Amino acid sequence: MTNEMTGGSLESINRRNLLALGGGLLASGLPVIGSANASEITPRKGGTIRLGMAGGATSDSLNPVSYTDSVPIALGHGLFNALVECGPDNTPLPELAASFEARPGAREWVFNLRKDVTFSNGKTFGANDAIYSLNMHRGETRSGAATVMKNVADIKKSGDQQITISLRAADAEFPAVLTDYHLMMVPEGHSDWSKPIGTGPMVIDRFDPGVRAVLKRTRDYWKADRGFLDGAEITVIGDSSARLSALISGQIDAINRVDPKTVSLLARSPNHVVARSPAGWHPIIAMTCDRAPFDNPDFRQAMKYGIDRQQILKTLFSGLGSVGNDHPIAPSSPFFNKDLPQIAYDPDRAKSFLAKAGLSDMHVLMQTSDGAFNGAVDLATLYQASGVKAGLKIDVKREPADGFWTNVWLKGSCVVSYWGGRPSATQMLAVGYESGAPWNLSHYNDPRFDQVLNAARGEIDPEKRQPLIRDMQELISHNAGAVIPIFRDYLDGHHRKVGGITPHGLYDFCNGRILEKAWLGA
Repeated sequence: MTNEMTGGSLESINRRNLLALGGGLLASGLPVIGSANASEITPRKGGTIRLGMAGGATSDSLNPVSYTDSVPIALGHGLFNALVECGPDNTPLPELAASFEARPGAREWVFNLRKDVTFSNGKTFGANDAIYSLNMHRGETRSGAATVMKNVADIKKSGDQQITISLRAADAEFPAVLTDYHLMMVPEGHSDWSKPIGTGPMVIDRFDPGVRAVLKRTRDYWKADRGFLDGAEITVIGDSSARLSALISGQIDAINRVDPKTVSLLARSPNHVVARSPAGWHPIIAMTCDRAPFDNPDFRQAMKYGIDRQQILKTLFSGLGSVGNDHPIAPSSPFFNKDLPQIAYDPDRAKSFLAKAGLSDMHVLMQTSDGAFNGAVDLATLYQASGVKAGLKIDVKREPADGFWTNVWLKGSCVVSYWGGRPSATQMLAVGYESGAPWNLSHYNDPRFDQVLNAARGEIDPEKRQPLIRDMQELISHNAGAVIPIFRDYLDGHHRKVGGITPHGLYDFCNGRILEKAWLGA
């Protein structure tokens, strides 16, 4: 990969270069977490932002149905818009839908569309476009939003700028579903993803999947308070040390996924800022419940008690997060089940479950990759070490970063990957754990869970919905093939000249919206 910015090749930046760049910063004794004063930077139009990002692969596409990681998500938000935006507090906000409301019973939703928005090809956005775009994720599709759209029974045009969506079952949180990063609006009939057409602030100029993307602005953005940049250059830099070095050396303006071990280094720089966002991001060790030995519930329990969660949080994430309890709802969520007993590291209890399963001599092949997330291989290695005391025999296989998401994820029997969280609790539970969901990583199949999930989605009263969501957390924690040891804060780093980067509880880089929200100060 050749760096076309100043300073030579990004590949030449290694850990030795990083220490040389940052050694003086480590001894400064300044606060670990920095924050930008937005009033010091006046929003202005112009400039090209240079992003160094993890979360890109050669298999990436600009087709929204395929998005799985940070780079395509950021590109998607730069090129397209959705009907609904997820606000900083995870509240659904109108985007291309000017307003929305539920009919009595919450099984029918009406969305009034904006009348003043055009696509990058000059076509005015309307109801036919919205219907076509949403239907890309329904029926026979490989879309990551297929599960959350499964409840949609019909989408009808009820006016040139209005659509009505009928649901199979009531869903009081349905607008949150439409904030999914796959559900981008494109013109009716559009299918040429080498030349994507959207309503976003930019268009694609060059796209080399897994390597580099160049975008440019061609018109005034329809959002007056966003879309300040003239362009953007995204360089995929999988190595965290290389990303940080590129930022400190001035080759890059902002990076995602700052290594927690280097947060103190970056925060002590007088020219840089670390944005910390407690969120729903969590690693998951997914064990397929329909394949041996994980089809044995006692063996799964042994795996749950054989991992040292506190050690992982401290060693790999510098304590920047919270301990997980083998379900996907974060402690920051109002629906978090705080009364559920915490599964703690207990080698003796793990051994007893192994003996009960009759599988004390069983070897587990645990697959992971640096391409999954920074620290994935280290997490598997720590799990392996703590498992020894618990009688677990874990063989860690480090897979190539390139191809991990296509060749290993969703295919292996025990795989370390991650989830980025979802805007609503019911959506997170559905996309990852509902029977038959395409991204049900552990092949969890529990009619009780599905029944409670349907009841929760149909309950309009949040106070009545809360105990249902808490019950699902208990079911997953006890029965699913998911080991979720921690929730990690999102850590983005950027130069102080970059404005508009604010913490978001859902995903990194302003929930993927950095290309429309950021600006460059003078």
